[in-house]
Amino acid sequence: MADLDNKDQTEMDPADMEDVEEVEEEETGEDNSKAHQLTMQMMQNPQILAALQERLDGLVGSPSGYMESLPKVVKRRVNALKNLQVKCAHIEAKFYEEVHELERKYAALYQPLFDKRSDIVKAAYEPTDEECEWKPDEEEELTEEMKEKAKVEEEKKDEEKEDPKGIPEFWLTVFKNVDLLSEMLQEHDEPILKHLQDIKVKFSDAGQPMSFTLEFYFEPNDFFANTVLTKTYKMRSEPDESDPFSFDGPEIMGCTGCTVDWIKGKNVTLKTIKKKQKHKGRGTVRTVTKTVPNDSFFNFFSPPEVPESGELDEDSEAVLAADFEIGHFIRERIVPRAVLYFTGEAIEDDDDDYDEEGEEADDEEGEEEADEENDPDYEPKKDANPPEECKQQ
Repeated sequence: MADLDNKDQTEMDPADMEDVEEVEEEETGEDNSKAHQLTMQMMQNPQILAALQERLDGLVGSPSGYMESLPKVVKRRVNALKNLQVKCAHIEAKFYEEVHELERKYAALYQPLFDKRSDIVKAAYEPTDEECEWKPDEEEELTEEMKEKAKVEEEKKDEEKEDPKGIPEFWLTVFKNVDLLSEMLQEHDEPILKHLQDIKVKFSDAGQPMSFTLEFYFEPNDFFANTVLTKTYKMRSEPDESDPFSFDGPEIMGCTGCTVDWIKGKNVTLKTIKKKQKHKGRGTVRTVTKTVPNDSFFNFFSPPEVPESGELDEDSEAVLAADFEIGHFIRERIVPRAVLYFTGEAIEDDDDDYDEEGEEADDEEGEEEADEENDPDYEPKKDANPPEECKQQ
């Protein structure tokens, strides 16, 4: 019987053999499809994803096994390199301390210019014709006809409106133009921020722990009595003894705000809500008024307090992380380049960086297409029409 079977297989028609192969391929394809569907279902299960993420988190920072495989004498030398690296971290910390001193020095040189900017914004100083003369870039140059048209339109606007003082809503416009800051703004914040006249950065004095303070100057208004609101950020520029290799320059360790002296009924960081409560026994209903926190930019001046233990819940950690980013951004970008954020030019520069990356990606795709076209063996028709064995029956 075995011989007969072998004989039958040997004498099987080639066309029948092709059918067998196609059936096997179809069965394998179905198995792969089922496996793919099962994988997708598992990946959509939040419990499975959480367990997988926990496993991956546990692998972060775990040794690869290579160090353990090194001879003892080599490990000894690696330890010497680590000690050198710690010394490098301490030198780097000194470098950043000197950078901070340079920042203090040059802040004093910048400040007269920033003070004059503030005077122009709040109409304390009217710039001369010479100071207002601005030579546009080549891209910004206009034809004589366009200049004349723009001049006529400006004159019309001047006739329609009263002569504005300074640059109205300068800082509010800056905030609204920057996504990081505009996300903090609420509609009820805007009337208050129209009174913001200046933002200054003050660095800690020489010999004092590293820190900087943001000072927000307001004109007299109907919302609070303060003329200046402050936010101080404490920084550290030294390696952590328990983890010296993590040092990557100064880091913000904490921040303190200030008390806003709100005028009665004007505190936008709080809102009043009314709730109805039903008595369990008597069934009577009463209305209770509660004061609860309200979203507002001015919560920026009341950051979460860091306990002595240094431990925070997840929400507070997220708030502080965002707070540090905002404080650093205001210090590094907004204050030094305020006029460019007012006009939108600084934002356009940021957008150009992203556009260039996109263009590079497009270029790469274009190069791939060109390579295919230049390939002498490339035949587009073959790609357009799949082989017979790939077609569904």
